[in-house]
Amino acid sequence: MKVALIGASGRIGSQILSELHERGHDVTAIARNPEKIAVATGVTTVRADVADPDGLTAALRGHDAVISAVRFRDFDAQTLLGAVRSSGVKRLIMVGGAGSLEAKPGLALVDTPEFPEAARPEANAGRSVLNVLRTEGSLEWTFLSPSAVIAPGERTGRFRLGKDAVLIGADGKSRISIPDYAIALVDELEHPVHIRQRFTVGY
Repeated sequence: MKVALIGASGRIGSQILSELHERGHDVTAIARNPEKIAVATGVTTVRADVADPDGLTAALRGHDAVISAVRFRDFDAQTLLGAVRSSGVKRLIMVGGAGSLEAKPGLALVDTPEFPEAARPEANAGRSVLNVLRTEGSLEWTFLSPSAVIAPGERTGRFRLGKDAVLIGADGKSRISIPDYAIALVDELEHPVHIRQRFTVGY
C-alpha cells in the first residue's frame, strides 16, 4: 500500500516506519524534522506539520491510508481529521494512548489514583481525541491503545488483542514492546478488523 505516516521520526513512529518498510509498503514519512528519518528504499520523507492543515492535506493526498503517531498534545483533533478528509484518504489509523482504557468497567486507567501524574495531561488529551473520533462518520478510523507500559523490547509477534479494557499479563503487568505494538498496528492496516473502533494490544 501507499501509506502516509505522520510523526515518522518519533519513538513509536520510527518503529512503525521500520515495520511498514520491512513488509514492502511504499511510505511517505512525514515529520517536522524529516532529516531525523533514516534513508531507505521505498521511503519518501516530507516536511509537514499537523498545525498546518493545508500543508498536511497536500502531503496526505494520493495515499491508501494515513497513520498518525503524533503526541496528542501536539495537534488539534478537528484540524487533523479535517486535513485527512480534505486529502481524500478514507483510512486513518491512530497510535492511541493507554489512559482511556478501562481499569474496570466505568473507570478509565487515567482516573485511577495509581496513574502517574506526569502522564495525566497527555492521557487526557488522548481520551479527548478518541471521543472526537467516535463522532466521526466519514473516515474509516481505528485507534490502537497500547498496554499501560509500552517500551523498547523484543519483536516477538506473540501478543493478545483486546477492546476497551486494559490487558493484564500472566505476570500481573500490563505491557507491550514497541516492536510488537508496530506489528499489531500494521496487521490492522493490512487486514482491517477494527473499523471505527478502538482496540488494544498486550502480553
